[in-house]
Amino acid sequence: MLISQTFEIDQPIDAVWRFFDDIPQVAASIPGANLTNEVAKDSYEGDVIVSAGPVKLEFAGTAVVKSRDDAKKVLVLDASGADKKGRGAAAAILTAALTPVANGTSVSLSLDLTISGAAAQYGRGLVNDVTAVLVKQASQNMSNRMKAIAAGLDPNAVAGVKPASGLSIGLNAAKRAVSRVLARFFLPYKPVARR
Repeated sequence: MLISQTFEIDQPIDAVWRFFDDIPQVAASIPGANLTNEVAKDSYEGDVIVSAGPVKLEFAGTAVVKSRDDAKKVLVLDASGADKKGRGAAAAILTAALTPVANGTSVSLSLDLTISGAAAQYGRGLVNDVTAVLVKQASQNMSNRMKAIAAGLDPNAVAGVKPASGLSIGLNAAKRAVSRVLARFFLPYKPVARR
């Protein structure tokens, strides 16, 4: 499934690009992620913890910089991991594309996620909603961390690595699901033309 999020930050594109060149810093923006062990150039190991209600998944895995285009300001990360209790696996391709805008930089995040095992049993809609909430939180954290760096502050003090909150994720995912159902219910009926 593909999840996308775009946000703007009031920093010049070169400063934002430097932020994305620091993979542990990018990972620290993702709720529950911790990729601080660099095992080779552009290859990291770490953990991702996601709690959504009664479900808590802990993935151990790797993230590798698949491509980095300095001219176009596009970074692609390939991440994969397995649940520590053997209940499933996840693979993701995260693409970050930067574009200069009048007030700074537009950051487009795209996450192509594949989940198997226990997490996949919750259905595409719920997984999609939970992932969308996580991507939105990550984009907010990235913005906050970049602002802290620009101000000369410690970005870890502004937005530390924390497991994704089950309650907030559950509430936000439920809100998205209800909105989707209501949108279908209230859409005007359009009869299908028969031939």
